Amino acid sequence: MSIFDRIRDKIFARKPAPKPTPIPTRPAEAATRPAASITRQTGTPVTTGQEPAANPVAPAPQLVSEPVDVEKVLLEMMEEKGNPNLNWRTSVADLMRLLDLDPSLDNRKELARELGYRGATDGSAEMNIWLYKAVMQQLAANGGKVPASLAD
Repeated sequence: MSIFDRIRDKIFARKPAPKPTPIPTRPAEAATRPAASITRQTGTPVTTGQEPAANPVAPAPQLVSEPVDVEKVLLEMMEEKGNPNLNWRTSVADLMRLLDLDPSLDNRKELARELGYRGATDGSAEMNIWLYKAVMQQLAANGGKVPASLAD
């Protein structure tokens, strides 16, 4: 599993379960047909008493989920940890620490490779700032609600 996938999963796994929103289905064709009948030789219809099954297997409702509020999740994690002195709003290393991920240079280099960083992977401020912004942009692209203050 990639480092970004672990970041995403740690944040997205904490969101509340989505409320199911059923998607309407068309009634089964069989339910709209009249009871089967046969005609006697006299021309009088006789009902067989066998009614067609009315939609015996209904499809499961599909769920519509809301975007994950990334800032809210991270604030909740900070509170649960007793508000440690982490600058997760600007530091990719502190964001990783908050998520209990190893913020080592090797892991940040791997994250940079995953996200397409083209500069020197020497742990510079330039690389770390780019990584932080790229992580937030990818969280937004994957269903996260990221405020502009975190993505810029």
